[in-house]
Amino acid sequence: MSPVDVAVLAVLAIAGGAAFVALQFVSAPYGRHARGGWGPTMPQWLGWMVMESPAVWMVAGVALCGPDGLSPGSLTLLALWQLHYVHRTFVYPLRQRAPHRPMPVIVAGLAFVFNLLNGLANGRQLGWRGGYGLDWLADPRFFVGVALFVVGELVNHHADHTLLSLRKPGDEGYRIPYGGAFRWVSCPNYLGELVAWAGWAVATWSPAGVMFFLFTAANLVPRAAQNHRWYRETFPDYPRERRALIPWMW
Repeated sequence: MSPVDVAVLAVLAIAGGAAFVALQFVSAPYGRHARGGWGPTMPQWLGWMVMESPAVWMVAGVALCGPDGLSPGSLTLLALWQLHYVHRTFVYPLRQRAPHRPMPVIVAGLAFVFNLLNGLANGRQLGWRGGYGLDWLADPRFFVGVALFVVGELVNHHADHTLLSLRKPGDEGYRIPYGGAFRWVSCPNYLGELVAWAGWAVATWSPAGVMFFLFTAANLVPRAAQNHRWYRETFPDYPRERRALIPWMW
């Protein structure tokens, strides 16, 4: 790896560790945990678009400018990446039932920086370091990784759809979700995302992919515990058999 790659991954590792520790004591102030005292805010839909956007243009720009950016394997992996992030950046924010709920600018800003660095790391992997030629499409690691990615995306999208369906437009209240993976865990949307990025790490077989998965886990595992606790405290009839993130275990 080049010094640039090492430096970017080191920053992501330090930031992920710091985020994991911080989230043991404080919940990120957006969504059901939104609260004042975090400085200027912006509409939630705009915050999502701003903070997720580098994952769309940074990865594509860096990958396609590289010597391997147009190889069959790189283009296929880039298409999977964009499948997730174009939806997350431009579709999901506008589907939210309360898109104008405030999001602290600092939350969107920190996520923007993460996606910028993560986009650089994974874009370099696809276009400059991976060497994903035609033979990579027949590699078992590619098949296993893509299968995990697709399963994770399906779980994530179904959970998001279930949560969105609980509200009418403009409704900011919360209800208990049922069906799908909600039968087993409180946060199947997070579970699906973790499975998808575990698949990405396998399909790319790269330090950048592994670091992305670990950083995602450092953020979503504490968030899942906080959401699970919030559900149980808010709804006396919340299903006691549900776990936070891992079915039948935790």
